[in-house]
Amino acid sequence: MGFFFEGYSLSTILGLLGIIAVLLLLNELTRRSKWLSIFAYCVVPVVVFALIGAGVFGSPSGRTWFGIVKTVSALAGVIGFMIIRYTKAGNTKFAGIFPMAILSLNILEAVYREIEVFTTYQTPMIDEAGGLFMQGGTWNILNAISGIIVIITLTGWMGIRVAKTKSKDMIWVDQLWFYVVAYGLWNLAYVYNCISNRAAYAGLALLIACTVAEFCFKRGAWLQHRAQTLSLFAMFSISVDYSALPMFGLRSTNNTAALMTLSVVALTFCTGVLVYTVYKIIKTKRNPIKEDLYVDLKAYKRNLESNGL
Repeated sequence: MGFFFEGYSLSTILGLLGIIAVLLLLNELTRRSKWLSIFAYCVVPVVVFALIGAGVFGSPSGRTWFGIVKTVSALAGVIGFMIIRYTKAGNTKFAGIFPMAILSLNILEAVYREIEVFTTYQTPMIDEAGGLFMQGGTWNILNAISGIIVIITLTGWMGIRVAKTKSKDMIWVDQLWFYVVAYGLWNLAYVYNCISNRAAYAGLALLIACTVAEFCFKRGAWLQHRAQTLSLFAMFSISVDYSALPMFGLRSTNNTAALMTLSVVALTFCTGVLVYTVYKIIKTKRNPIKEDLYVDLKAYKRNLESNGL
């Protein structure tokens, strides 16, 4: 038994690695092909929702408002990004406003859920709709604050552009490694707090997949990687009750110390990013909305070089 998760075995570790590998593969295949993207993120979802509605298959999360909303919002993000990448909209203000808005909305959904869990589950219990063990506590409020900080520290979104490469990725040049880490810590804490039984997969595996995609396959496209891997996993999650399968048996320990630890670590790092963001704004006197803020950093220049910008 571990501190954060339990149920470790060769089978469950391979299951976790398998999820990460499949997400990375599908993300790479679809981001390199417009037609595969249209099929995966436009055609497949219609079929999935139709079959779930008809009762052909479906999982517990597919019967909750949050599971459906999360899947739809993730897909909306991917489709919006495809419009930016493959149409003239990539040369308009839409290319900056839409990614910022959809990401902020996605985070606000999670912030709302943190507060909902805090107020509803002061007495730990199983959520009948989703089948998840829920317990509200101070950690929810701490992580809700982290979520707000993750929104506040979005910078340079009016500088989002399309890469001058064959794959035409959507590049947020100013979204650098420290923001990716801050988001990752906040999101992992959120999933651990609010999707407890499935945190190893809906949280850890997903975050590893989009982070590896960012730093090993295509830099500067983290939000695109995040949206695509989230959409793929969300469709899988609402379709299949994977948590009932032995190979996906990693479970949260529901240890209150683990809950508090993740939320405190996330809040600490997010606050550090906020302080650094404010420092850079004051030092450079740059407008973080209309201008890229981190133009002097090597990571920023590497994002430009990697995408022919």
